[in-house]
Amino acid sequence: MNVEEGGAPEARVMASADVDDRAKIGPGTTVWHLAQVREDAEVGSGCIIGRGAYVGPGVMVGDNVKLQNYALVYEPARLADGVFVGPAAVLTNDTYPRAVTPEGRLKADEDWTAVGVVVEEGAAIGARAVCVAPVRIGRWALVAAGAVVVTDVPDFALVAGVPARRIGWVGRAGVRLAASGSGGFICPQTGTSYMESDGILTEEV
Repeated sequence: MNVEEGGAPEARVMASADVDDRAKIGPGTTVWHLAQVREDAEVGSGCIIGRGAYVGPGVMVGDNVKLQNYALVYEPARLADGVFVGPAAVLTNDTYPRAVTPEGRLKADEDWTAVGVVVEEGAAIGARAVCVAPVRIGRWALVAAGAVVVTDVPDFALVAGVPARRIGWVGRAGVRLAASGSGGFICPQTGTSYMESDGILTEEV
């Protein structure tokens, strides 16, 4: 395991965690009991990898990311800074899952192509949600607990259900936005204003 050093506190890896020597763990990150971080994965600084969580080979995790207990992040997923993945949520990587080939032979690495889920800055995925690759979860979007995401999620979108559909908008605080008229929205918590146009939400500067 390659642990970055510098001015920040060193990473903490619990004795029962399984972190491959080829993985890279940033400063200030904690890898909790029974978590597994596979070869060539890169986990940024200030992250929390919860108990029993799984980070697949080559997965890229940004800074200040939280993977809650038993979250499963399969390669080649990409998680930007500030992402939250709830307990037992799953980011898949196989479009046509089969254990064997049509001839009945156990599949090997060369028999399938992994596809990944991309989760952009600040987005959150609720408990037991499933993101079916390949999909993109937009910046600061919120996937409700138990949702099954099969299409891309726009920035700031609140999606729920099976399959997941947009049911509203959220701001950076994760709070559902209130309509303010003429395509505008406002965050009840921060007071930040947003504008919707053609199904795209942007922050007012």
